[in-house]
Amino acid sequence: MARFLAVRSAAELLGVEPSKVWMSHAASGRPLLNGAGRGTQVSVSHGRGTAAVALCRSPRVHLGVDVETVRPLAARALAHGYLAAAEAHWLDGLAAAERSRAFLWLWTQKEAVGKALGLGLRAGGMSRPMPLPAVWPPPDGGPRAPVAVPGDAATACTAAFVGGGRHVVGVAVRGVDDSDLFERLSVRVRHRPAVVG
Repeated sequence: MARFLAVRSAAELLGVEPSKVWMSHAASGRPLLNGAGRGTQVSVSHGRGTAAVALCRSPRVHLGVDVETVRPLAARALAHGYLAAAEAHWLDGLAAAERSRAFLWLWTQKEAVGKALGLGLRAGGMSRPMPLPAVWPPPDGGPRAPVAVPGDAATACTAAFVGGGRHVVGVAVRGVDDSDLFERLSVRVRHRPAVVG
């Protein structure tokens, strides 16, 4: 589903037939668009019947996207085990009913930043503190304006709840090249309904 969504979305963005775009992978595992899609940056994420794709026509940036299904988690334990102290403390201050959503909101941004840096979650995203929102939950589910990752002005991230709040998508861009970059960024999410019977 993620590959299909990436190729279809890139073709639509570029105004070409889907048969003119195909996807491969670099040695590092990063997805690459070929054919008419060459030079278009892409990042994909999938899980639990959902796929997300981020695309940008600027060759001077690197993208990261992550999607998670909102579900109950042991959010406080996970936060204290995996997040920075300030992030865990912020999560502790939220109502119990909001902690799982807030944890996933931070987690998707960390995963997206790790992908944008080309390092993954363990080697890059997890160690980077995420900008914490002044208001929780985000108005209308977000997204908020992209915010620079603390200590890394070249990387910006944001997150939003989509699909009626069933999913959260984190997006990161590394190498922000100009002020209208986020107007040229396309993020698509597709959910495959469960097959019954």
